[in-house]
Amino acid sequence: MSRDKSWQDLIAVDALEPGDVTPATLGSRDLAVFDASDGLFVSMARCTHGAANLCDGHFDGRFIECPLHQGLFDVCDGSARAAPARVPLRMIPARVRDGMVQVLL
Repeated sequence: MSRDKSWQDLIAVDALEPGDVTPATLGSRDLAVFDASDGLFVSMARCTHGAANLCDGHFDGRFIECPLHQGLFDVCDGSARAAPARVPLRMIPARVRDGMVQVLL
């Protein structure tokens, strides 16, 4: 079986902060990897409102709060859930294979 070459290794699963958000970089992209109660999710790391790094925000297992203005996002679908955030996060398709979090870019 051939491997789909569009999936790229991002970070080892054992390098993740359990139940938290972990920063990761792929090329020039800063990403956030969320070890959520519903699975692993990956988004762009910057808040869509003030461009703060979401990896520095409070994560409760489902929602990430921006450390700058306390905008809130649902990491399962990227939706903005509290002002001043209005634009959803750009979510990146992700999966786990052979102990690695992979993303589809």
